[in-house]
Amino acid sequence: MNLGHTPLWCERLYKAKAAELILYGRALGLGASEAEDVLQETFVALLRLSEQPEQPERYCVRSYRNRALNYRRSFWRRVAREFESVRWFERTASESRAEQAAMRCLAGLPVPQREVIVLKIWHQYTFDEIGDLLGLSPNTAAGRYRYGLEKLRACLKGEHYERDEPMGDPVAFLDAAPPVGGT
Repeated sequence: MNLGHTPLWCERLYKAKAAELILYGRALGLGASEAEDVLQETFVALLRLSEQPEQPERYCVRSYRNRALNYRRSFWRRVAREFESVRWFERTASESRAEQAAMRCLAGLPVPQREVIVLKIWHQYTFDEIGDLLGLSPNTAAGRYRYGLEKLRACLKGEHYERDEPMGDPVAFLDAAPPVGGT
């Protein structure tokens, strides 16, 4: 297939999801360059499809996840990833202490909890969608989310932030979600 002509659906999908997918790759334990490599491989594969998938965004995220998990399986990549784990997020000079603490706490979560939190918050997936994507029940996804948020809350509880503006409610988005189908 000639990759010189990019289908419009694929181009729109890349613009909409690339940054989120790189973050997702980081949540799955990839380094920054590894996450970008997997993103490249994913979109090359999408461009080779003969037609647009029925649900392009879900297909893309699932394809990215499968490639990321395959990528991680290599022993040498695992060693390199462990050395890079200190720099889970790219650091910038403008990061506040609160942002650094939140990134450190998120990076310290077990991969299954971190993965669900990233899919829920940054990708705005429902627990049904997360369960479908990861091959688990929506309640298991919700449980991982809830336990991960509890660990984040505990990790951030001891942090003292220097902020110019009042904080208001403590990190409101970290409230645990009710179980799927529950009251």
